[in-house]
Amino acid sequence: QVQLVESGGGLVQAGDSLRLSCAASGRTFNNYAMGWFRQAPGKEREFVAVVSWSGGSTYYADSLKGRFTISRDNAKNTVYLQMNSLKPEDTAVYYCAARRGSSVVAFLVSGEKYDYWGQGTQVTVSS
Repeated sequence: QVQLVESGGGLVQAGDSLRLSCAASGRTFNNYAMGWFRQAPGKEREFVAVVSWSGGSTYYADSLKGRFTISRDNAKNTVYLQMNSLKPEDTAVYYCAARRGSSVVAFLVSGEKYDYWGQGTQVTVSS
């Protein structure tokens, strides 16, 4: 079992930056690929980014490349999502998720492939 707790969300203005964190506890963190997803009101959950267990491979939603950066610190059992140049359309609840084992990260864009989820953190971007 892996427990995931997101933090770092909040209310910001368009153009601002935020860094989300997801702290993991339980099983060995570096056995898991870690992903970020988001869900805006009235919309389906969408993939944001994923990082491999080692941190050596990352993959992003095309629309977010260049503004968002995913990283991880296995010594701290934490994965991060740096979000820059935020836009009102980035407003959503952001979730981190863990996927056991090693996989090609480009294949991990579906939430169904993940084994554990956090409760989410709200990000609101005002115009």
